[in-house]
Amino acid sequence: MIKRKKCVAMLLAGGQGSRLMPLTDSVAKPAVPFGARYRIIDFPLSNCLNSGIDTVGVLTQYRPMELNDYLGMGEPWDLNRRFGGLHTLPPYMTGKRSDWFKGTANAIYQHISFIKNYDPEYVLILSGDHIYKMNYDLMLQEHIKNHADCTIAVIDVAKEEASRFGIMNTDERGRILEFEEKPAHPKSTQASMGVYIFTTDVLLKYLIEDEANPESSNDFGKDIIPKMLADNRRMFAYLYKGYWRDVGTLDSYWSANMDAICMDPSIKERLVLNDPGWKIYYRHLLNEPQYLGDHADVTGSILGSGCDIYGKVQHSVLFDNVTIEQGAWVKDSVILGGARIRKGAKVEYSIIAGDVEIGEDCTVGGSVESGKLSVVAMGIHVPDETKVEAGEIITAEAEEAEAEAEKKAEKKADKKAKKAAADAEAKAEK
Repeated sequence: MIKRKKCVAMLLAGGQGSRLMPLTDSVAKPAVPFGARYRIIDFPLSNCLNSGIDTVGVLTQYRPMELNDYLGMGEPWDLNRRFGGLHTLPPYMTGKRSDWFKGTANAIYQHISFIKNYDPEYVLILSGDHIYKMNYDLMLQEHIKNHADCTIAVIDVAKEEASRFGIMNTDERGRILEFEEKPAHPKSTQASMGVYIFTTDVLLKYLIEDEANPESSNDFGKDIIPKMLADNRRMFAYLYKGYWRDVGTLDSYWSANMDAICMDPSIKERLVLNDPGWKIYYRHLLNEPQYLGDHADVTGSILGSGCDIYGKVQHSVLFDNVTIEQGAWVKDSVILGGARIRKGAKVEYSIIAGDVEIGEDCTVGGSVESGKLSVVAMGIHVPDETKVEAGEIITAEAEEAEAEAEKKAEKKADKKAKKAAADAEAKAEK
């Protein structure tokens, strides 16, 4: 008889991440690099390992190839196991049809058979696009102690920010009385983290009923949670007090990377990537060591492996194989793998995507105080002496449109010059 698993994790990793464009042009949001050496998905996977959860289904959909390659058989997170381990779960296909995931609840519904295969007592549902370090086992113990049908992790946010989140209103014991999706006038500041623990038989019941409802949007926040509350199910909030960031926008992604640089011990809820007590595991790449030239000047920054630094780097995060040439200056920026900043170039308050080349004597971005983040998309070559304004986003489409506009302008100027020459020739003949 196959041994029953106590808890199985289902990690939702199929999101397109449209608000993170252009970083998600070619990869799913959970595969986006973070913190010089990691991917976003490394955080929930490492949390699973550190929490003793050894069976994880990763639900993929949008541009899954790079994410699937990165995950492999789950070795970096000790999830390459004969029974359990890591499994990538694409949208389900039958002999008659295949369906994209219609919502978060439908994504889990399509893989009920995976859950049933391990017959777990509890199911942990996670999002693949948050940066945090959390012990899920502590949350599970609270769920068991409360005899809960569902436990939802929450984090206390500032009152002025509460309207951006799904808000849980609870009694003094933490039992959820009401759920408000991005309320204009929130009654509390307990924001949902998108981390749920369900007692399995309850979860399966509501997933099956939700799928049978043609009016449902098949979403946990919009459909499953409100229905369970309406049925007076035992639902509790679990207050998490550590670092947590939703990196769903370019600004929040930049901010979270900057948080990784912060070494101020007086800040309680800071992101510590080198904590030996709660390691973040990742797939190692066989890159060369970093090299700092004679004139290199690096302060308050994180450098990935294989970086060659000859210029100045201040308060920035550089990923693997980035080159900063002599005389170049990078400040308050995130530079993704394989990018090259040529000599004399200045990059400030920007995100530079992978394999970008910033030409000599270019100026990219403005100061942090401007509040306008600049972004250069993957693979773009910015010509020498170009100025990229604060808040400007350079993409391949923008480059093509600019090139097309220049071509049209050249044709128009050429046509005008030919007409002027013809008129001058006709006038001379008269």
